[in-house]
Amino acid sequence: MTTRKRIALAVTASVAATLTPKTVAALQEIGDVALVCTRKSKYFFDSTTLRVPQWNDDTEWTGAREGARYKKDQDIPHITIGDTADILVVAPLCANALTKFAVGLCDDLVSCLFYAWPQEKPVVVAPAMNTRMWENPLTERHLRTLTSQGVVVVPPVSKQLACGTSGMGAMADIADIVRVAARMLAT
Repeated sequence: MTTRKRIALAVTASVAATLTPKTVAALQEIGDVALVCTRKSKYFFDSTTLRVPQWNDDTEWTGAREGARYKKDQDIPHITIGDTADILVVAPLCANALTKFAVGLCDDLVSCLFYAWPQEKPVVVAPAMNTRMWENPLTERHLRTLTSQGVVVVPPVSKQLACGTSGMGAMADIADIVRVAARMLAT
């Protein structure tokens, strides 16, 4: 009997986050999905409709409440998610998160998860941002940094963006992201 693969889907604050329910459903075809969201990404979709384990900046410290403090041996989500998942898929990867990943800034659950991700496990990212952001030389530099660390990039596509302009920057087709993730899980 084959054990289903475990997929950590990280979602960052791009308009493409509106596709999160479809991304979750598509990834569920190849494995069990856990959702990790930045606070700002949740502006774009209703996470309460998704029946998958979820973590976000507000729930990172499970059971945390006003005045609560860390207790020895409690769950550390940005570590335990990496311990239990087989792959990290970041879709969409916004320009802000890309920059954090490239320079090692860890100020939210998703960036901490990326930074603490086990080096032997695959990471797939699907950038999604405005054309001007995509064409900024910093974007290319940051992507080179990630790819030099073994991160697999599913490049964006050109189409009419939410801002009304047409150009490169829309998140890749979900089927393409799933195909790359499945290939990485098979190796």
